[in-house]
Amino acid sequence: MKLALVLWLAAGSAVQAETQTLNWMPDLTQQQTYTWHLASSSDPTGANIDFRTVNPGETMTVLDTDGPGAISHIWFTMASLETYHLKRVVLRMYWDGEESPSVETPIGDFFGLGAGAYYSWQSEMLSVGNSKALNCFFPMPYRRHARITITNEGKMPISKLYFNIDYRTQSHPLPADTLYFHAQYRQAQPNRGWTNQEPGDANPVVHDVHNLTGKDNYVWFEAKGHGQYVGVTMSVLQNQDGWWGEGDPMFFVDGATSPTGGTGAEDYFLGAWGFGSAFSYQLYGAPQVGPGMAGDRQSVYRFHLDSPIPFAKSMKATIEHGSANNRADNYYSVAYWYQAEPHAAFPPLPPVEDRIPTLQIVGGPGNAPANQPSTGLSPK
Repeated sequence: MKLALVLWLAAGSAVQAETQTLNWMPDLTQQQTYTWHLASSSDPTGANIDFRTVNPGETMTVLDTDGPGAISHIWFTMASLETYHLKRVVLRMYWDGEESPSVETPIGDFFGLGAGAYYSWQSEMLSVGNSKALNCFFPMPYRRHARITITNEGKMPISKLYFNIDYRTQSHPLPADTLYFHAQYRQAQPNRGWTNQEPGDANPVVHDVHNLTGKDNYVWFEAKGHGQYVGVTMSVLQNQDGWWGEGDPMFFVDGATSPTGGTGAEDYFLGAWGFGSAFSYQLYGAPQVGPGMAGDRQSVYRFHLDSPIPFAKSMKATIEHGSANNRADNYYSVAYWYQAEPHAAFPPLPPVEDRIPTLQIVGGPGNAPANQPSTGLSPK
């Protein structure tokens, strides 16, 4: 099966202010030879009770199928009365009978809702439709087997879990060099900033501090083996007033000790001048933007579908939290990449209560107690 991550089609109409018309899809002029399947929560009796209930502590398998094949689309929506259920419900995916999942993340974070609340946004690979419709279009091939589970780590049931998973089976094996989809959750609550006295980004106290090694950077993901990084979604809970996004992205490919870097968070996520207002395009966006005060929640994303970042042996993707890691905000992220199996073990998922976005007492502007002394951490 020829499975391409992206097929760019020429845009036939003008780009509107909030939309970009870049698409990927199979060649619709050629007859497709796969067999289409749908795993869903439909009522097996033929009635209209088209949902499942997932009780606290329960794991439900929503897809369990043999290959060779590929998942092309995943849709979830759920009803729960529990606050922050998006952080308490865990999504896992396993390929070819592996014991360690290739995808492990709170379900909200996987769909870009890392601050724990619903809002609508769109991109090429992920989107949240009007209200609470969670959609994923990342292609996910598997040679022998695919399994997807939902675990309720909350204290209240998911009263209604609806799902539709489109997948294909093939009559012939996948190419030997086919890479597998991976997604890894990380968080820092809070990051360890080296000062809580924010003087402003133009002040030499911040700008004269250098970071050439990535020491103490926030880590999006680490991988061993060969593959390619394709993007990240990240949410921020500000613990202080001011601009959170001065930190530079830094990528360490194949054991490099000197990173390939960028010029700041809003630059990496392809905005400018602090974003200003919310936006979501096909490959980049900031769909949740606050005014920059303690307690504000921000969300950003970037997909490298135009040029995935390849690695032959290993990769580590990071970003500074503030200039040279001066700030102590909370970060929550999911990185997405493709690689050959087996993959390196993921860090343990934080306990459920530690995943709930919570303002941290770090001192500094807007944070109580406002005059808390410096953390004492060295920026060097």
